[in-house]
Amino acid sequence: MDGVSDLPRGAVIRTAKLAALPIGFAGRTAWGIGKRLGGKPAEAVAAELQARTAAQLFAVLGELKGGAMKVGQALSVMEAAMPEELAGPYRATLTKLQEAAPPMPSRAVHNVLATELGPRWRTSKFLSFEDTPAAAASIGQVHRAVWRDGREVAVKVQYPGAGEALMSDLAQLARVARVATAWIPGLDIKPITDELRSRMGEELDYDLEAKNQRAFVRGFAGDAHFTVPDVLVHSEHVIVSEWVEGTPLSRIIASGTPAERNRAAELYLEFLLTAPTRARLLHADPHPGNFRITPEGRLAVLDYGLVNRLPHGLPPEMGTFISYALAGQAAEMADGLRREGFIKPTVHIDPEALLGYLSPFIDPLRHEEFTFSRPWLRGMAANLQDMRRPEFLVGLKLNLPPAYVLIHRVWLGGIGVLCQIGGTVRARDIILASLPGVIPEILPAPVP
Repeated sequence: MDGVSDLPRGAVIRTAKLAALPIGFAGRTAWGIGKRLGGKPAEAVAAELQARTAAQLFAVLGELKGGAMKVGQALSVMEAAMPEELAGPYRATLTKLQEAAPPMPSRAVHNVLATELGPRWRTSKFLSFEDTPAAAASIGQVHRAVWRDGREVAVKVQYPGAGEALMSDLAQLARVARVATAWIPGLDIKPITDELRSRMGEELDYDLEAKNQRAFVRGFAGDAHFTVPDVLVHSEHVIVSEWVEGTPLSRIIASGTPAERNRAAELYLEFLLTAPTRARLLHADPHPGNFRITPEGRLAVLDYGLVNRLPHGLPPEMGTFISYALAGQAAEMADGLRREGFIKPTVHIDPEALLGYLSPFIDPLRHEEFTFSRPWLRGMAANLQDMRRPEFLVGLKLNLPPAYVLIHRVWLGGIGVLCQIGGTVRARDIILASLPGVIPEILPAPVP
């Protein structure tokens, strides 16, 4: 067979659409050259070209949904690390992927609800139901409705075929990731992709997501700073939960005041770090579309499809690693990382060079307060990716143990979102108070 005809028709279409992104860019470039030859100013042509490319990026990733959409959402989280000349034109488009994607037709929504809630779902379950979705994302979309007891609810409906699309995309990503093993000698890629496939596959089971959500409801019940909407009804492809009013985190990122940014950043960081202790789960999908600030000033968290089950909370080794790093005890830090599998037995890394590589990541913990910003993250990313610097080779030698895959995702994604928010927070106090395994007696005093 030719390799293409072996694929399901849906996968072929999705692959073709992804391939259309670079092809479309080439076509628009040719269009831009034509406009320049016609006398249009270069700046105007460049701006229009960027706008057209951004629009196609949103349309293709949004329409594909599934894993491709998740890649777009991951890009939206990490755009703060991209050089401004690249990220700027696409920021608004990537931000839209945090909040909305092209919706599925009402007829398809009604079919799913009839299958999951019964043929008379509209009259037996709801007093009213809005066909226009309030939000649409990677594997499902949300509709606003009024439950039969008068409560306002959010009805989350999974896209038909979302499972096939997501698993196909993950298989494609796994194949691409295996190629990366040749470039990164310290990385054992198969356990990582297996863990990602297992965890992301769980997102398709809304019964499981509802169970996760109820664990967070119990963990944060009555909290003055956080709110988790309770689940009323759920099935494999539908979740009905309480509606929560609030300002999307993406809006605060776009136009929040300094005070709003500081408060949002502090709540966001505290939630991600305290949930493993309070709910025994790590919220592992940190992009801004999952968060709101309520009128009362609490942080509302809306999506629980992707979690990391941590029955004993975060690994205590995390606090120990950070303590040694802050204290400058490179050998002890390196020994601990090796025991946890971050350094494979056959790989040699100089402890001091490793400490130098990791130091930018823990710099926020050296200060009483720290302002997370796009320039700071861009500078850190540029240094780590500079092949002329010795730190670049150190990074190539590190492995990511499967047990830390989602923790790593949340850590990096969370930093990306914090830098988008641009808030000044007591990161040291929040992180060191939340992590188990911290060694207080060796910690240096913070920089005022």
